[in-house]
Amino acid sequence: MTKKEKANFIQEELERLYPETPIPLDHGDPFTLLIAVLLSAQCTDERVNKITPLLFSKANNPFDMIKLTVDEIRAIIRPCGLSPKKSAAIHGLSHILIDKYQGEVPKDMELLEELPGVGHKTASVVVSQAFGQPAFPVDTHIHRLLTRWGITSGKNVVVTEKDAKKLFPKETWNKLHLQIIFYGREYSPARSPKLEKDYITRTIGTKTALKELV
Repeated sequence: MTKKEKANFIQEELERLYPETPIPLDHGDPFTLLIAVLLSAQCTDERVNKITPLLFSKANNPFDMIKLTVDEIRAIIRPCGLSPKKSAAIHGLSHILIDKYQGEVPKDMELLEELPGVGHKTASVVVSQAFGQPAFPVDTHIHRLLTRWGITSGKNVVVTEKDAKKLFPKETWNKLHLQIIFYGREYSPARSPKLEKDYITRTIGTKTALKELV
């Protein structure tokens, strides 16, 4: 298969398996989504969803968030890991949102990436899921699968994002990145992957990937 044929196969298979793609992180608006995605760095969505109800019960907007101290935020989010950096980032970005954007989350990727603790992947998730703008957030799981499937060279997430955007239609990006995440969790986890369950890899996977999964 050519890369384009592989991309078409992936789209068709994932659409069959996951016609609906609910956002894994619980949130109510762009601000709470931004905070949830920031917390998800090196942390599972499941754990984030256990932590955010308490945090958002105290502060679900930047005006209330700055009323908490960094230490108070840190105590709540500690189970998510990296709590010193994340708590400082949450407090700092809340101040910036108030000072520069009247408490609103900006819709522009570059403006989002200027906020403390907000990298390209986090900004991509926010613009795609909160504002409906085409983006293809690539985390380590998507990078792993698209490399395994021969869609990208696998050098790094930056290259993977560029390769994915070339092959998949723009109108599919926002949904497709979630579908890939769902597939990876169900059929091709990073730990203890099993080839018999991973139909996409069995069909189009690279020789290296097939050897690794046998």
